[in-house]
Amino acid sequence: MPNRFYGAFDTERFSGKSDDGDFRTPFQIDRDRILHTPTFRRLQNKTQVFWSGEYDFYRTRLTHSLEVAQIGRSICHWLKHTGEPLAEDFYIDPDLVEAACLAHDLGHPPFGHAGERTLNYLMAPYGGFEGNAQTLRLLTERIFSVRRTGMDPTRAFMDAVLKYKSLWTELKTGNGGKLPEHHFLYDFQHGWLDWAMGGNDFPAELPPGKDRDSFKSIECQIMDWADDTAYSLNDLADSVRAGFLRIERIEGWAEKNGIDAGEGTPLGDFVTAIRKRRVDPFVGKRIGRYIQAASLGSDVNFLSGASNRYRFRLKVKEEVKAESKLFKKMAFELVFLSPQLKQLEHKGNHLLHSLWDVLLRRYVTGSEIDGQDFQLLPEDAANEIAQADSEEKKARLVCDFLAGMTDGYAARMYKRLFTPEFGSIGDLIG
Repeated sequence: MPNRFYGAFDTERFSGKSDDGDFRTPFQIDRDRILHTPTFRRLQNKTQVFWSGEYDFYRTRLTHSLEVAQIGRSICHWLKHTGEPLAEDFYIDPDLVEAACLAHDLGHPPFGHAGERTLNYLMAPYGGFEGNAQTLRLLTERIFSVRRTGMDPTRAFMDAVLKYKSLWTELKTGNGGKLPEHHFLYDFQHGWLDWAMGGNDFPAELPPGKDRDSFKSIECQIMDWADDTAYSLNDLADSVRAGFLRIERIEGWAEKNGIDAGEGTPLGDFVTAIRKRRVDPFVGKRIGRYIQAASLGSDVNFLSGASNRYRFRLKVKEEVKAESKLFKKMAFELVFLSPQLKQLEHKGNHLLHSLWDVLLRRYVTGSEIDGQDFQLLPEDAANEIAQADSEEKKARLVCDFLAGMTDGYAARMYKRLFTPEFGSIGDLIG
């Protein structure tokens, strides 16, 4: 039975190529293309909260993305189950949402958000770095490494991963020349953004920044809430196992911030789960609650006439949103700001800085290293950089190389270049 929710506008690919003859739907093709790329597999060795490889059971970007995808699909099924305005032949496609969830972190570099901030700082003279913008770059230009053609996504899929819709220069101009810290697209991606919007200009009431970023397709909204759900709940379990979230620390934090941690409160229930060693069941039950807190509302905007994807907005019960915000605040202050994690972030920052400095000198500024022309990158990457016709494009390609590294790859390359006793003739780049 055809799904009336989507039309030709949503399933169109940038290339104009048709999916006729394939037994899969366009959105199943999008999902499958993501799953079978090395870019997706590299997420297994990229930091979620704790450095990948530290222990086998901690979440990585890969397991996080899989969990977000499961939650996203479940939200779709829940919304369809609740009935009006959805029906058997009019529903939000779970394959499309799954594809967006699987892809949402593809552009994140090694060492988590700390690595993202480092690359943005290093790329400041060349247009910045942002994880969501890098995801779009991979999907449209880089994901198939040999041809460098991207995966030719459908409009609906590409739009579903566009959490941010403001360009780097737009934010820079609107902020008095101050460089954007995050939440932007690269300037050269304006054509992709324009295509995703069907050539429609943003109205005056959606200026660059938070207002424009709040304008998301329903699939992007679902992906965003699924990500928030996983981030605010699943990461708690890892933090308990790692010893960061202990009962006395949680109760002390709650008292300091004037937050009730008594019986029947979110923090009280969490403390009880830790005490009874039932954190995983607590998280699982809460995920179900967060899924069922979602419902649909109607919306009217400049794209609601072109696609059902913009006729609806996701509504989440206020008490559940407040609980999610509380858990994220606690994790941020007790885990992410801890000296242990900050020391690891500093290490990741140092690794990326060192690799950037030597690669910038060798491949971007054109200066030899101590009078010698060392070949430090794989041949295909070095050749592509050499063929770029501007310093900005060369720097972007070096950034692509660094952003695509896993945590372990970056650490090994650093050791090969800077640690005398590490490496051998058989251990060059791979």
